[in-house]
Amino acid sequence: MASILVLNGPNLNLLGSREPDQYGHRSLNEIMEELDRFAGSCGHELRHVQNNSEGGLVEAIQKAANDGVDYIIFNPAAYTHTSIALRDALLAVDIPFVEVHLSAVAAREPFRHVSYFSDIALGVISGFHGEGYMLALQVIVNQEEP
Repeated sequence: MASILVLNGPNLNLLGSREPDQYGHRSLNEIMEELDRFAGSCGHELRHVQNNSEGGLVEAIQKAANDGVDYIIFNPAAYTHTSIALRDALLAVDIPFVEVHLSAVAAREPFRHVSYFSDIALGVISGFHGEGYMLALQVIVNQEEP
């Protein structure tokens, strides 16, 4: 059984009402409930945290290491393009993670094309709205299968 943390950055608490054409129509709670069900059916433990502050996300990453988290599914949101602190935290704890983006970042503004995390992630899933989280979870489940 793997322990998995789903970590969500700023403004993701507004999913469902925030630019639904870009980010989808489901709320973060709806997406997390679906993930909880799937993780449980596969015998994995899932926890999720959403925080709008960079420091809160760094603390969640550090706590994950102390709590024995095996994998992280990480949607850094706008911090994708700016946060060396989050990158350093992920490198420090050395927990494998999948980077998730709800929108197709490569099809958006040029500043969104740069990620401080992609080169250290297991992989990147982008552009599938809330389904990206399920794809990331499936990747982790597949990693855990013998």
